[in-house]
Amino acid sequence: MKTKTASAAIAAVMLAGTALAGCSSGGSDSADGGKVTLSVWAMGDSSKPMEQMAAAFTKENPNVTVKVQAIPWGSAHDKLLTAVASKKGPDVLQMGTTWMPEFAAAGALADLTADLGSYPELAADNFFKGTVTSTQFDGKTVGVPWLAETRILFYRTDVLKSVGYDHAPKTWDELLDASKKLTERGKDKYGIGFDPKEPTLSFMFARQNGAKLIEGNKAQFDQPQYRDTVAYLDSFFKNGYAPIDLGLDTSQTFGGDGMVPMFISGPWMIKTIKDQIPDIDGKWATAVLPAKENNMSSLGGSNLTVFNFTDHKAEAMKFVSFLSKPENQLEWMKQTGELPANMKAWEDPQLSGDANMSVVGEQLKNAEPMPLVKAWDNISQNFVKTFEQIYRANGNIDAQLKDFNAQSQQLLDK
Repeated sequence: MKTKTASAAIAAVMLAGTALAGCSSGGSDSADGGKVTLSVWAMGDSSKPMEQMAAAFTKENPNVTVKVQAIPWGSAHDKLLTAVASKKGPDVLQMGTTWMPEFAAAGALADLTADLGSYPELAADNFFKGTVTSTQFDGKTVGVPWLAETRILFYRTDVLKSVGYDHAPKTWDELLDASKKLTERGKDKYGIGFDPKEPTLSFMFARQNGAKLIEGNKAQFDQPQYRDTVAYLDSFFKNGYAPIDLGLDTSQTFGGDGMVPMFISGPWMIKTIKDQIPDIDGKWATAVLPAKENNMSSLGGSNLTVFNFTDHKAEAMKFVSFLSKPENQLEWMKQTGELPANMKAWEDPQLSGDANMSVVGEQLKNAEPMPLVKAWDNISQNFVKTFEQIYRANGNIDAQLKDFNAQSQQLLDK
């Protein structure tokens, strides 16, 4: 579904005077030693751990009080639109990586480029390269990496061994070959589970094939590398190696005798498998994605940003720096299960000593966010519809991609 953009919100006069609770105009300036109150928006159900972080920060910085406001993800976008239009919002806010271009283009996010040098914790080298990329817009740094997630391969070690694979597929050719052999086990047996409604699926595979998704604001979805990627993915469905509309959950497909013994998903599935399918303990593992030219994965998560209209940028940056320390990122992970963007945190045994989490950390070294353009959400949703016409309705790949590329270019030109 298309959403109203931040730029459109600014133009909406009816919003111009709207203020939100806990806006950045509160508190006094600390330049003369006075006390300051920072307003921080914590997304989802993370307000309690953020309040704990805020209390620890205030203990070190008694002149700064941090007021945390919980913002449900479902209403966060609209609240941000209102904040942009009114120029009244939080001092610090957590922002999903896919929203960064929209709100940066609207002027909602402070330019932090000149501030980073004052905070060693915020040096770009501290973070996974892809997470840093997600904070860049128009040559400026408009955020700090905070939480990171990516896609990896999950596989049943015992089932793959039964068809001659004592390791996870390492290349596109091996992935296709293993899927074929796994499907040949018999009726209602498949090789791999692909979610065709996952927008990032084809895009990350295309990057592995050397495709440029967007170059110079020009859509590249009708180019050979992208076309060949879509044909490769479509072959799994056409040959019956990947199921369509099974209507079963992971415990039913990945458990038991491994109806679908491979799938690609995020690190949250590690806990899901352990909790829901304990009987396959020791019979499954994770691996980085198979490679073509490379094994680039997608990168998601969220960043810490400073509202452009804050009166307390120095204090806001100090709080962001505090949150970015490896020990605080690890504490956040302990409280929420969300993974750190700081690479130093990944040296901790909680992560480096866990076989599955270490795979996630390795894949994060080769993961990039989706293109940082305002139109990306609509482009990605359009591709879900395009791909459905290909794998389900046997649509001509070249014709479908030609139309999709034209639609994408229209969105980019707006």
